[in-house]
Amino acid sequence: MAWKFDNPLVSLADDQQNAAARGVWEGESLGGITEDNNRLPVPVVGLLILTIVTSFLVTFPLWGQRPTAALYEDYIALMDSPQVQALPDDAKRMQYIVDTVRAKGTAKQPQLDRHPLSMDDLRLIQGQVVELQRQGARMEEFTVLGNRLVLANFEGNWRADGTRERVQPWWDKGYTIDVFYIIAFCVSVIVVVKRLPPYTWQPKHKH
Repeated sequence: MAWKFDNPLVSLADDQQNAAARGVWEGESLGGITEDNNRLPVPVVGLLILTIVTSFLVTFPLWGQRPTAALYEDYIALMDSPQVQALPDDAKRMQYIVDTVRAKGTAKQPQLDRHPLSMDDLRLIQGQVVELQRQGARMEEFTVLGNRLVLANFEGNWRADGTRERVQPWWDKGYTIDVFYIIAFCVSVIVVVKRLPPYTWQPKHKH
């Protein structure tokens, strides 16, 4: 069961284990199913790589973004306006707020679309947002966590005033954990395949 690392892309098993695997491969009938020992076609490997890269590029702005207090400032600014209060129910009020902010145009619109709130949700955080604004806080550093606004747990660069940036970095959009799983998956597949006899050997299927 020894491991051999001198040529890992050919085989990770020593000669003794490869010989034992060949014996099992040729000695077992496998229920009449015959399985050759062909290598994975290069185009398939290329397609897998292309799929992984494309999925990351397409979903780049989507993964792992946390809604911040700054995201809903425009919504909260409209909550107590006469136009909103004149509407008969919360559904219409919320729709009016969303449509008004969208009509004005904002760079935050894609995130607002991905993190919608109800009127009740806005009421829960309204007071906290107003208080942070009164304190002159950096709104983008506070994450909306249910009915609470909490200081983001990121620690970025130091500012000139000695404080740390608490803004989610551009690369931390959930990719860190995804990259880990992709690497783990690819390495696991390689290890499983390369512990078998090299593809240069083919079973004779005696049975």
